[in-house]
Parts: sequence; structure tokens; C-alpha cells
Amino acid sequence: MEINTGNTAWLLLSSALVLLMTPGLALFYGGLNRSKGVLNMMMMSFASIGLVSVLWIIYGFTLAFGVNESAGLNNIIGNFSYLGTPVGTISEEWLFFGANTGIPTYAFLVFQMMFAVITVALISGAVSDRMKFGGWVLFALGWFTLVYVPVAHWVWGGGFIGSKIRALDFAGGTAVHINAGAAALALVLILGKRIGWPRENMRPHNVPFVALGAGLLWFGWFGFNAGSELTVDGTTVIAFINTQVATAAALVGWVAVEWIRDRKPTLVGASSGAVAGLVAITPACGFVAPFAAVIIGLIAGVVCALAVGLKYRFGYDDSLDVVGVHFVGGWIGSLAIGFFATDAVNSGITDSAILNASNGLFYGGGVTQLGRQALGSLTVTLYSFLIAAVLALALKAVKLLRVSEESEVGGIDIADHGETGYDFTPATGSGGGAFAMAGLTGSPSNDADGKASVSQKVSG
Repeated sequence: MEINTGNTAWLLLSSALVLLMTPGLALFYGGLNRSKGVLNMMMMSFASIGLVSVLWIIYGFTLAFGVNESAGLNNIIGNFSYLGTPVGTISEEWLFFGANTGIPTYAFLVFQMMFAVITVALISGAVSDRMKFGGWVLFALGWFTLVYVPVAHWVWGGGFIGSKIRALDFAGGTAVHINAGAAALALVLILGKRIGWPRENMRPHNVPFVALGAGLLWFGWFGFNAGSELTVDGTTVIAFINTQVATAAALVGWVAVEWIRDRKPTLVGASSGAVAGLVAITPACGFVAPFAAVIIGLIAGVVCALAVGLKYRFGYDDSLDVVGVHFVGGWIGSLAIGFFATDAVNSGITDSAILNASNGLFYGGGVTQLGRQALGSLTVTLYSFLIAAVLALALKAVKLLRVSEESEVGGIDIADHGETGYDFTPATGSGGGAFAMAGLTGSPSNDADGKASVSQKVSG
């Protein structure tokens, strides 16, 4: 094959950008968490990178994107042609609806690997401070295998959501965000509330972490969305622009809600609003015009800002608002396709050889595509919720789901990992407070005038 170096370079760069999103998510979630569980929260994201990357190579990619021609199974699951990813695939070209992309199969494999990694990691924000780390690893393994892999096939790999229902999902609103959000809801319902929630103060412990994490997510998301075109063309540019303006609009919408409701615009709100906008534009970014992207982002910012309060009304402890941001935002973006999708932006929408879908309601397509989007999103919601609930109940039955009350109160970082995010132990055993932390030993001595000796002073 003759590699298209431009397309391949863009996809590899996009893969690196999407990988960066998971450490960004770790910072975002870690900052939102309480200090005594920050390392556990971040460890869940890093564990996802390790576990899912290996599983994707062994069997995830082949079952998600292998074409299965036998007995109509391609509607449900892929085949085993890439099992263990044989060396021959290095020279194989990845085809996009039969079209020549010039991209090696391995480049597509690694791009999709990063999607799988962050989708699993997204769920973790709902269960902070109380889920056993070993239980999380087992849940992640089971959910990745039984839910993410088949859903990725249904949506992108030739399965029934994309090929039969013909619901559209450009970069993961259904396969990633609705999927993870539904699983998070099931998991927290079975896991139960944190001790003291909602009476005790459980505010974010490190707001700069939150903002830094949101910034890294925003940066990496350009690879997430624009990279999903695979090639470099006009649709890639539209997806890139839409990602920026929708995110900006959602930030404005969320902050406006806070300002009107609470009289206090917050940095946490601005950061959360940005993430809500990123989530909502993800499924639609390659199908809608930039002005529509602004509207989608603004709606997502406002609605998600209000949706995060539903946990107090209905009594489920979604610690870091995975349901309110990712599940709700994913639904907003998916349904928005049914209103705003247009083949003027992406001619593949109505091309019978490519997506074979319809324009949105506002572009002469009626409600057909809106119904398809709703059906596809509902299918993923119910399936992910059900399997996540079964996995959580199984872990609960063997006492691997939740840490003890003592460990939760004392801090899950110490109980599960034997370390803390912030060590305020004096630098020496003298207990010398600020002097000890500055590397000075002993207590300040006084000279004849009663003043502290210069050698014992801490400058500044």
C-alpha cells in the first residue's frame, strides 16, 4: 500500500491528543474530589490507560471493528481477524466505507484505543471515595468487554445502530458519553451514597487542578473530534471549529446559570461548562454548521448546569456529576443531530453508499433522523445500564464493591494505596512546624537581645 503521510500523521497526532485527555480527566476529577481520595480518583484513570490498552490489542479492536460476514453477526459483533493484531496488519490499509484513506490499520487501531481508554475512565468520577480499587479494575474489565466493545461495533464498526437504525455519531456522543453515563448511574445506585452525603461539605479540594484538567481535555478534544474524520479535509476543519465554539458557548451558558441563580460565577462552573460543551458537540461536530454548534453548546451549558442538581432531588450520589454532564450532554448532542444535521456540511449524511441517513428537521429532513437518534441513544442507555448493574451486583455479592466504613472515613488513598496526595509530615522528626518544613532543625534560639538568631530565621 502507499501510505498517505498527511492523513496518517494527522491520525497519529490525534491519537496522542486523545491519550492526553485521560491524564487531563484525572486532574479534572482529582481536583473535584476531596483531598483524602484524590490519588485513588486519579489512579482509576491511569489504571484505565494500562488495562484497556492491553485488552484492546488482544481482543477489543477485532471484536469492535472486524467485519463478520457469517450468519448476520456483523450487526452484533466483529470477527477475530485482528485477534492479537497479527503483524500482517501493519501493511494493511484501513478503508472508510470502501474508500482509500491511505491510513495503515494500526493507525486506526491506536486512535480507537484511546477512545476506549477514556470511555472507561469517565465512569470513575461517579464512584469516588468509596469503591474498592480492585473492584473498579474488575468492573472496568467486565464493562469494557461486555459493553464498550459491542457498542463501538454497533455504532461505528458496521453494527445495527449505524447500519440498520442509521443513527449518527461522529465522535462518540452515544458510544462514549451516553454509554459511560448510563453505566455510572447504574453503578452509583448499587454502590450507595458516600458517608455523610449530602449533609457534609464535599466541595472540590483543588480548583486549579479542575481548571488545568478541563484545559487539557479541551486541548485533547480537538483530536477526539476532528481526528474522527480520519482524513484531512473540509469536514475535519468544520469539526475542529465546532469543537471550539460549542465549548465556548457552553462555558458561557453554565456560568450564566450560576451568576443568575447563585450571584457567584465560579471557576469550577466554567470548567464544568466547557466539558459539557465538549460532550454535547462530540456526536454532532462533523454534521452541523458552526452557528448550530453555538446553539448546541449554549443549550448544553444551561441544561447540564441544571441537571447536576437532579442527584439531590432523586437521591443518587453521583460524586463528580458524570450523569449530569456526560449522560445528559451526550443525549443533547445526539438529539441535536436530528435538528441540525445537514449534507451541506457533510455530504456523506445522505449518501446511500456512506451513512444513508437524513438531514435534520431544520434542514428539510423532517423528524426521521431525530427518531433514529433517540432510538440509537436509548438502545445504548438501556444496554449499558443493565450490564453495569449486573456487574456491580456481582461485585457486591462477593464483597469487592465498596471499602469499609472505617476506610472511607479515614481516606481511601491510605486504605487502598498506602499513600496520600498531600504529606504535611514535618521534614524532620522534631515537629518543628514551618522551620522543620523549611529544612531547619531545632527551635529558634534567642540572642542576648531576645531576638531570634539569624541562622534560625526563614526569609521571605
